[in-house]
Amino acid sequence: MLTTNNFIPKAYSHTIESGTFQWSAPSNIALVKYWGKKENQIPANPSVSFTLNNCKTVTTLAFAKKDISTTLNPANNTFSFDLLFEGKPKEDFKPKILKFLERIEIYLPFLKEYHFTIDTQNTFPHSSGIASSASGMAALAMNFMSLEKALNPTMTEDYFYQKASFLARLGSGSACRSVKGQVVVWGKQANIKGSADLYGVEFPNAIHENFKNYQDTILLVDKGEKQVSSTVGHDLMHNHPYAERRFAQAHENLDKLIAIFESGNLEEFIKVVESEALTLHAMMMTSMPYFILMKPNTLQIINAIWKFRNDTKIPVCFTLDAGANVHVLYPENVSEKVLQFIKNELVGFCQNGQYLCDEIGNGAVLN
Repeated sequence: MLTTNNFIPKAYSHTIESGTFQWSAPSNIALVKYWGKKENQIPANPSVSFTLNNCKTVTTLAFAKKDISTTLNPANNTFSFDLLFEGKPKEDFKPKILKFLERIEIYLPFLKEYHFTIDTQNTFPHSSGIASSASGMAALAMNFMSLEKALNPTMTEDYFYQKASFLARLGSGSACRSVKGQVVVWGKQANIKGSADLYGVEFPNAIHENFKNYQDTILLVDKGEKQVSSTVGHDLMHNHPYAERRFAQAHENLDKLIAIFESGNLEEFIKVVESEALTLHAMMMTSMPYFILMKPNTLQIINAIWKFRNDTKIPVCFTLDAGANVHVLYPENVSEKVLQFIKNELVGFCQNGQYLCDEIGNGAVLN
């Protein structure tokens, strides 16, 4: 297993003056939730997610080497970048990117030698209430790794993707699950070979046909700014009265999913996934300060899904992120009936009737 020292490069064999890369990276939806972290973006418990396909960030990185006299002047030896969102300058994103660059400089020592233009856009509506930090940081990490590979062409593909996931994690924890693979585990889990706290890994065990091409329809209940940032939410786990039991529960649920993914047992899958979603919100409701991130319409949707599943025996379930929106998960072979149910009964609970149809994808793509 790689350690942080494995990601600190030795001297580069090649040089490159300027160029452009473009990567897209998807969002992901956790089935076992990560909530709470230690220093350096290390998760307090392991998590596993479905990688999405359509909800993604597309980021173009243009780079040009600075004038040598500039880099030799200590006053100018700083990070230099312009940040555009959908082609327009986005100053309020810059502090987050700067913090990311400061965290990863030890692993990418060339960063201060270039001026970067980062142009990023999402395929999902801005402020739709879908977390774009995971897809955004993953896409940026992929671009930086493409530049490092140009400086070190002998780099292996395995190392390329592991380091990309490692770097993405330092920008946004869950971003490490958006790099490669359909089902991705992040966090050390005794029964999952190769699992690590430092980066996400493709789920290495058997996955039943039932979970291939799984669908995720995202119901946009509330498109407003998050009431509480993820960083603040994770920090609230430090003195949380139920934290230790929660972390143990995550390990237990991940073990259950190993067996469920192999057997294809959709009934047991539903129990774990919905319980995890509700536990995440229970932890927020019992922290100090406390938050209720679900909205009345979130609860209406959950109750409607339960009734529909009970009446029809169709294996549809929900999960939630740290917000009010509902991810409706279901196998591809029941898509028609579930989408009809969503249109007939759930769209009225969505803000402006908006929802997004997505499915399992494979991770980041070089465009």
